[in-house]
Amino acid sequence: MEVIGDLPRELFLEILLRLPVESLIRCKCVCKYWYTLISNPKFIELHLKYNCNNNVCVLLKRCLLTCLGEKENMLSLVCSNGFSFVNLDVDLSLYKKEPCLQLLGHCDGIICLSNYRDDIVLCNPATRESMVLPESSFPCYSPSSNLIPQTSALGFGYDAKTHHCKVVRIVSYWDRSGSDLPQHSRVEVYSLATGSWKEIDVKVLAHVWYSPCFETYFNGAFHWYAIDNNRNEVILSFHMGNEAFQVIPMPSALSLYDYSICRSLFVWNGRIALVGYPREGTKKSFEIYVMTEYGVRGSWRGSWTKIMTIGPLMKVEMPLAFWKNDEILMEGSDGLVVSYNLKTQELKDLPIYGIPKSFATLVYVNSLVSVKGGNQMLDEGNNTDFGW
Repeated sequence: MEVIGDLPRELFLEILLRLPVESLIRCKCVCKYWYTLISNPKFIELHLKYNCNNNVCVLLKRCLLTCLGEKENMLSLVCSNGFSFVNLDVDLSLYKKEPCLQLLGHCDGIICLSNYRDDIVLCNPATRESMVLPESSFPCYSPSSNLIPQTSALGFGYDAKTHHCKVVRIVSYWDRSGSDLPQHSRVEVYSLATGSWKEIDVKVLAHVWYSPCFETYFNGAFHWYAIDNNRNEVILSFHMGNEAFQVIPMPSALSLYDYSICRSLFVWNGRIALVGYPREGTKKSFEIYVMTEYGVRGSWRGSWTKIMTIGPLMKVEMPLAFWKNDEILMEGSDGLVVSYNLKTQELKDLPIYGIPKSFATLVYVNSLVSVKGGNQMLDEGNNTDFGW
């Protein structure tokens, strides 16, 4: 059995896999051998898989008021150990004071940020590496003077076919006369594999609209709240591998277009879950539906089953994230983050504050994956021989 110092190599590897990213970055400075090992794509993948199974956190975006009365965005990690949290030292120079900053998704430790107007940024909060994506391949003007182009949707997720992350952008063209639906849309995809945008010839089956805490990546596809051409509320999904859109109906109990009811979409216990709740009110109840047979036998429509109703709860605005299977992080009406336990029905205040309605979340894991590519994830059939 080979040894590294006084340790067998298998034990040495297991120790490294359990170290946080910050410690591994320091370890890369010990010697050339350690640098090569920790930079190896196989090690990066094993470390990511270990964290996915053992160290899942919630990445929280919120706005805080400075001593000068200005709003600034802050990224924090909420950990499962006693709901502890830590503020992240991430360069948000582009978006630090952006009131409309959106978290567009998480993929292998990389997050995607944008305000839908300017640059799109990929960032690894653990390594503090970030990259502004190249400009769109679409012109900033419309070939028709009567149409106004606007980015209507962005999504970020993992393509299991190429083992790389992708960003999808939908650009809609609106009539200057003020129509409530766009005249047509174009779609482009950015891949970390190529480092460039490409337009894809695909029909957009519905028109994306904003709904709080709705945009979600699940099972190879990104999902948005949308309205179809018949004015029905639907879920529009884009599969990262097939690069095709699908439309998923809302639960029948929520399908009526009602501005007084919000819908939020999450991943819960390995299923896609939809939460319906009142937009206004000091007492709110939250209806939870899950989709069964999603993606089974090639079907992406599935069927909805109502699981439970939470509440009524006092001074709770909206859900933020399902977490640890039986916990939901929620935003309180006073800008305080709370946690609701589905089993005990206990509502617990967390020491995390922000400007009301400035919160956004992602279920997140730390990783060594680079935002610049070059660390392609491996097929499951690949072995873990590092050439030692």
